[in-house]
Amino acid sequence: MTDIVERPQGVASRGAALGVHATEEAQKRLKRRYASEWRFRAYGLTAILISITALAVLLWSIVGQGYTAFTATTMSLTVTVDPALADPGGKRAQDDLRTGDFQGIARAGLRSVFPDVKERSDLRALYTILSNGASDAIRDRVLDNPALIGQQITVRIPVASDYDMYAKGFAAKTPKGGESRLSPKQIAWFETLKADGKIHSSFNIWFLTSGDSRQPELAGVGGAIIGSLLTLAITLAIAFPLGVMAAVYLEEFAPKNRWTDLIEVNINNLAAVPSIVFGLLGLAVFLNVFGLPRSAPVVGGVVLALMSLPIIIIASRASLRAVPPSIRQAALGLGASRVQVVTHHVLPLAMPGILTGTILSMAHALGETAPLLMIGMVAFIVDIPSGATQAATVLPVQIYLWADSPERGFVEKTSAAIMVLLAFLLAMNAIAIFLRKKFERKW
Repeated sequence: MTDIVERPQGVASRGAALGVHATEEAQKRLKRRYASEWRFRAYGLTAILISITALAVLLWSIVGQGYTAFTATTMSLTVTVDPALADPGGKRAQDDLRTGDFQGIARAGLRSVFPDVKERSDLRALYTILSNGASDAIRDRVLDNPALIGQQITVRIPVASDYDMYAKGFAAKTPKGGESRLSPKQIAWFETLKADGKIHSSFNIWFLTSGDSRQPELAGVGGAIIGSLLTLAITLAIAFPLGVMAAVYLEEFAPKNRWTDLIEVNINNLAAVPSIVFGLLGLAVFLNVFGLPRSAPVVGGVVLALMSLPIIIIASRASLRAVPPSIRQAALGLGASRVQVVTHHVLPLAMPGILTGTILSMAHALGETAPLLMIGMVAFIVDIPSGATQAATVLPVQIYLWADSPERGFVEKTSAAIMVLLAFLLAMNAIAIFLRKKFERKW
């Protein structure tokens, strides 16, 4: 008699399953699924590579055009401080010295280097080497030490923008078809100065410390940097406390009814409102109604604070919501009030996310241009502001102004200003990451 061995049901089902997947049709489906997965990964990798390439090209273009702005071409010029030009009144008074003809002193010093240049047209062409900042350099030396009047001194002065561009390789050495703004004589004079060791290239500290100027070689972002810092300080002082308090109330204390729902919907909608609308609000209310000064950081800070408030509220509410309910329940169980629960437990745990959202909103406000244009911060500002109520500009607006200038010298200044702005944004993002890592707690 043949023994009948009963096969377990699970073994039979597994064999049947293996038989199904071992068929030719199942193998084709499996191959198509693997191919589809491979294509999906390839599409994602291609998108990442395209994004990285586009970013690299953008940064290469900006850095390639702007890094030369951080170097300045200067000239060592020996001049005689003629008393008749430097101090017409002869009283050595500071006010009289400020009105002296120091540009004439610089021109006389340049003529002494090229005594063979006699023709009036040649002299005018020779004087183009001097920047308008040459007189300022001599004036500052004399104001600091009036005893230099009547003596011979050597000063380091900036050269004009065309010669600065030529020294940096942006102008053809031999003019062809009007490509160069310098004539052969001007190039020969400049090469003579270079051969004599009078032309120098050094770090352009003026670019970071001076204000705007009509002359590219004298223009700087110092005023825009101070204006941006003042504007962001006011923005942070207004938006951060108001945004956090609004988020705490809506998330922890506000009753859930149609009014709070309406407020939440409006906050979310305000976060999507175009920034120029906030500029129109600032123009209509803060300037026309309250009469605040135009082009002042105080107005720009208030406008950017209104624009940043919805973002801070949304980020703060998300951070508060991320705190586990068990922490609230444990604090309440120990007898703490709702205010104590929020201030002593919930808010400290949510603070890393709140600070991160706040700094990112400040970085977003730093790059805004449209609302500031509407309140007059597009004005030409030469002096560096010393207060929040003085006329000022900000980095994005400064970039906008320089990008509209036709001179080649402003092209490098525009790219260099973008590099400074990107450095600010990277620094703020790095601070946000640091704060999150430092104060983040896991539960």
